[in-house]
Amino acid sequence: MLRALDSGISALQQFQQSMDVIGNNIANVDTIGFKGANVQFADSFSQTLSAAGTAGSMQVGTGVVTSSIANNFAQGAVTNTGVATDLAVNGNGFFTVKDSVGGATFVTRDGQFKVDPSGYLVTTTGLRVQGYASFDNSVPPVGTLGDIRINNNVNGSAATITSYGFDTQGKVNVRLSDGTQFVRSQVLLTSYLSPEQLVKEGNNLYSGMTGAGAIVSNGTPGSNGLGTLVASSLEMSNVDLASQMSSLITTQRAFQANAKIITTSDEMLQDLVNLKR
Repeated sequence: MLRALDSGISALQQFQQSMDVIGNNIANVDTIGFKGANVQFADSFSQTLSAAGTAGSMQVGTGVVTSSIANNFAQGAVTNTGVATDLAVNGNGFFTVKDSVGGATFVTRDGQFKVDPSGYLVTTTGLRVQGYASFDNSVPPVGTLGDIRINNNVNGSAATITSYGFDTQGKVNVRLSDGTQFVRSQVLLTSYLSPEQLVKEGNNLYSGMTGAGAIVSNGTPGSNGLGTLVASSLEMSNVDLASQMSSLITTQRAFQANAKIITTSDEMLQDLVNLKR
């Protein structure tokens, strides 16, 4: 009965942790580029009552443990926003963004970008999007890696930008007031062998890129297994609300069943103690 108590308590702890994960998934059902997490359980250490014999060994388990909490990087729905600087990755790959002050680098699936007063393409928190900062449209293209910047930069031209847009390969196509058109820069993507090793840092950012093992670093969207970019669109959360609600109910019932194990074991212990009056 004491083993049953231990098993019940371990289950309550793990199902509470599972409930925390489910709650976070549901809370982020509308978060841009959010990737839900899944909890996996494994049985705990088993106590051997007798060694293996003709009828096999006799063992009693002592409960359950959480073996992993892994992020699910399945594709989320791509939704058109009509905002020129919004970008969605359709397929594999992450945007790379950098803190211009501290120099820290992160990756993200959140393509909700904007152009700051200096012309840099930045996240909502001001991190600069990385790629070919300058672009030579040769074959293959040659560029200088750095901060993506959208400005005139055509031989000292005094013309101003009248429009710009992104193509599926991340190229920033600029049109000036004098009719000049050119590719200013290019947003690049990076894919990973084990994206589940990435560490969430908040604000839709991930660190731990070294442990994830880059397959393609700073690659052209649409090449080498990388997804393409969808302009004026955003990738929504990949959380399936119906699935999460089903998991919520299952977890709640499992929690209740294991709570019953504890109360039943307690009643049996009470009966045993009461044998001596």
